[in-house]
Amino acid sequence: MAQHSPYTDSAFTTGTGKLKGMIFAAGLGTRFKPWTDRHPKALALVNGKPLLQHNVEYLLRYGIDEIVVNVHHFADQVEEAIHKAQGWGASITISDERDKVLETGGGLKKAAPYLADAAFVVINVDILTDMDLGAMIERHQQLKPLATLAVTDRSTSRYFLFDHLDNLCGWRNNATGEEKISRTTADKFPKAFSGIHIVEPAIFSLITETGKFSMVELYLRLAATEIIKAFDHTGSKFVDVGKPASVQQAEELFMN
Repeated sequence: MAQHSPYTDSAFTTGTGKLKGMIFAAGLGTRFKPWTDRHPKALALVNGKPLLQHNVEYLLRYGIDEIVVNVHHFADQVEEAIHKAQGWGASITISDERDKVLETGGGLKKAAPYLADAAFVVINVDILTDMDLGAMIERHQQLKPLATLAVTDRSTSRYFLFDHLDNLCGWRNNATGEEKISRTTADKFPKAFSGIHIVEPAIFSLITETGKFSMVELYLRLAATEIIKAFDHTGSKFVDVGKPASVQQAEELFMN
């Protein structure tokens, strides 16, 4: 049973029930060496708190207290930390990928039994932000797309492409010039994906991919026939704690 959240008494609901959460925490964290030679990146500390705890608490602030966490790299350490902290106030279910890491798309598909009854918020464990998740959820509920992707105008090498109605229409790698177009449109606006999405459970019936695959791959295929929207949170605090050097920036921006 989920423990009472110390952060909020409100909870977002959809037509199918209360929103759940999923935190992608199974990655090898190769960019975060040497820490990840002996530990999972999910337990890297920012101001004394593991990244996983920061994101559990972030979801709790919006009343999301049923959370799935996938594990692979040093899975035992992640499970032990969750057990010791009693989920930091959330009810946490482990999606076990010890045998084989499945990337984001495969990881989501494996977690389907825990997420198939209501819309859910997905966040990468190494993302820290003060984005107004409540505003993103409200927009998702208003527009009712298959998924809503958090994006910003920040500079990066790879972008999702959206049309003037904020519908996903493609992807571009600025470093290589490669483009993948899902639907034809006169204008394509590049936005940097923030690793946060709100997804309807209907997505599970549309997944035909098997084994190891990414959410990017899945979204680009589905965007040809389904509505996937952007939620622009440019101006929010945001750090991708992908490398040890980014920890200092995160500690300066997220003091609590």
